[in-house]
Amino acid sequence: MLQTQAANTAWTGKAIVLIGLMGAGKTTVGRRLAQRMRLPFVDADHEIEAAAGMTVADIFERFGEAHFRDGERRVIARLVDGAPKIIATGGGAFMNESTRALILEHAIAVWLDAEPAVLADRVRRRDTRPLLRGRDPEAVLAELAAIRNPYYALAPIRVPSIAAPHDTTVDAILKALHP
Repeated sequence: MLQTQAANTAWTGKAIVLIGLMGAGKTTVGRRLAQRMRLPFVDADHEIEAAAGMTVADIFERFGEAHFRDGERRVIARLVDGAPKIIATGGGAFMNESTRALILEHAIAVWLDAEPAVLADRVRRRDTRPLLRGRDPEAVLAELAAIRNPYYALAPIRVPSIAAPHDTTVDAILKALHP
């Protein structure tokens, strides 16, 4: 059974922002959660790509991570506008202090927490992750988890993302939002 941690966070109509490492299921779970809650779903990376007219990988390669994170912060600030919706973020979004503050103030952050081995198995299927290009996914994800998990832990809700059907994670999020 999933052990979900929620800090007395009943859903009040704010946007719900899914955070976590790449491969945690933010987009897939986010779409299903939005469908179940009858809310719009927005993928922040897709919004960034639309605004920039290029892929996330191209932005990283051409302009660097700092430029990407600045654009990401601006897009997320626009998305957490007070309207109820489900937002999937990129894995590094919550690491930016300004972006994290925006999310924590204007939305409910839900950390999809997964083990590096589970994440590596999921991300090996596609070569679209700039931080993994030419590297061992499990080693990179273990390094990222060591750095990022203390920040992700600031989210009021933590839901394990395990090797199970995505609806299991959706159910755990719904339970945390409606205690």
